[in-house]
Amino acid sequence: MDEDAVGVGAMEDFGAGDSFVATEPVEFSLLYRDHPNYPIQSDWRFLTYLEEEHNVTLTTQNAPLSDWEDRRSLVIGAGNAPDFIPIFMPGDETQFVAGGALLPVSDYLQYMPNLTEKIDAWNLQGDFDGLYQEDGKFYILPGIQEQPLYEYGIAVRGDIWDELGYDDPETWDEFAEQLRGVQEAYPDMIPYSDRWEMNATLNQAAANFGTQAGWGFSDGMYYDADADEFVYAPATEGFRDMVAYFASLVEEGLLDSESLIQDDDQAIQKFASGQSAAVFANDQEILTYRDSIEEVGDDDWEVRLLPVPAGPAGNNVAGGQLWGGLVLSSDVAEQDNFIALLQFLDWLYYSDEGLEYAKWGIEGETFEREGEQRVLNENIDINNLNPGAPEALNVDYGFHNGVWMLTHGSSIDLMDSMAREEVVEFREKMSAKEVQPVAPPRPLNELELEQASLTENSLRDTTNTRVAEFIVGNRSMDQWDDFVAELEGAGLAQFVELHNEAYQRHKEAGIGVEEDIDD
Repeated sequence: MDEDAVGVGAMEDFGAGDSFVATEPVEFSLLYRDHPNYPIQSDWRFLTYLEEEHNVTLTTQNAPLSDWEDRRSLVIGAGNAPDFIPIFMPGDETQFVAGGALLPVSDYLQYMPNLTEKIDAWNLQGDFDGLYQEDGKFYILPGIQEQPLYEYGIAVRGDIWDELGYDDPETWDEFAEQLRGVQEAYPDMIPYSDRWEMNATLNQAAANFGTQAGWGFSDGMYYDADADEFVYAPATEGFRDMVAYFASLVEEGLLDSESLIQDDDQAIQKFASGQSAAVFANDQEILTYRDSIEEVGDDDWEVRLLPVPAGPAGNNVAGGQLWGGLVLSSDVAEQDNFIALLQFLDWLYYSDEGLEYAKWGIEGETFEREGEQRVLNENIDINNLNPGAPEALNVDYGFHNGVWMLTHGSSIDLMDSMAREEVVEFREKMSAKEVQPVAPPRPLNELELEQASLTENSLRDTTNTRVAEFIVGNRSMDQWDDFVAELEGAGLAQFVELHNEAYQRHKEAGIGVEEDIDD
């Protein structure tokens, strides 16, 4: 690459920890996900400060949140994508690789010193190795985390748990015993009524049963480290044990049979009105539940977030320190400001300064420091830090916005910097769990992707249908072998073989992020 031809605006000695300031004004374009809760404003301080202090102007093509994925695909497929597109989950980029629309960013890591420094310091090599495609390159710049972000747990009526003398349940079996106690003490109450079609619950519970499920199901391929091979999760004993556990809760009347089909508002209403005593949650939805209780419930009720219990496979939590990231158009490699773009993205999304800027704003304008603590200006609110303040950090200033803030701060310091004390305590409890290793990569080539696609959809549809039937009791767990036979009839063996062949091929190639960084 001719660095002089693509080096307009780039800093000559840009290194980790340096503040990026373009040597002359530069302009970069992006596809912007416009959230209805904080619609984009051209005079946001986030944007004007970049122009004034960093010589960077951002121009946006705006796509509404409700139509985000379709618009994203349309823009890329049409070949007129802007310079970069945020809000991309790792794996979503695979469908666009063959068409040549995306930049193979692994070829340019030498221009991203903050990212490469954190890959080493935060031991992210294994996570990044999982991003590589069959051609030996990766095409996404993911959001990164110093440690996995623990958000989800079980929200319970803390006043009932205290009344019955319950502590945090150490295991799922102990949680079931607690639900039985609630059922006995409050026979007119459904002990547990879930939301998100149980996808959050199954996702979090799966690691403790030695499997993957719910939002973490992906294509269903689960890495068996002992056997050094991939297996289809629903065909494993751990997956069966997990389904059997939740089916037993429904059978005993401890879990609402509508949990897999009711919408979120129904589940929240049941909890807020006292019809249920537990529902899955995250550290932000807890606030929603409390607000709902104030409207329809009793002021004396307390809501508490319990950590995810352990299970037959141990006290585990799924590994992985990558989050939604961004992709770049392949055309940017020909632009005269290409290196400046890489340096800017590296500063904004991966430097300590840029991460703080995206989350908190500008010291002296939106926040101050009191020792090591950041304190939001009293006229500004976010996350209920200043309830009733007339302005919001995202709505009025453009900061604390998922488009610029891929993982809520990345570092432990920033992730906890706006967290309530109860949230910090919850994360500490969850961090005591055993983090499961990230599965090794198994990239499929274009032909294999086509072969796998139809089978994957058929296997997933069968799994979703049968799992729901097992949990709600419409199908007996004695019929599990029949379910596995259905999977086999849908091409299970060939699907598993395809992925294991890809795994072995990639392992033998010895491709990894450390080689790209060294280059």
